[in-house]
Amino acid sequence: MTEFHFITLVNAAVFAALGILIFCIAFAITDWLTPYKLWEEIVEHKNIALAIMVGAMSIGMSIIIASAIH
Repeated sequence: MTEFHFITLVNAAVFAALGILIFCIAFAITDWLTPYKLWEEIVEHKNIALAIMVGAMSIGMSIIIASAIH
């Protein structure tokens, strides 16, 4: 059985936090670049197509960020 290393847990937590921070910044920039507010358009106007596009974009950004950090 291998020994538990605390630094490994800290390293994983730091990279997870960094990935979430980068994702939030990228999403905010994307929202800023669009001609309308994404959240308002999805929630108030019930734009399903935009919700699907934002979901796919979020998955794509997450994959890119995870690859860059890893």
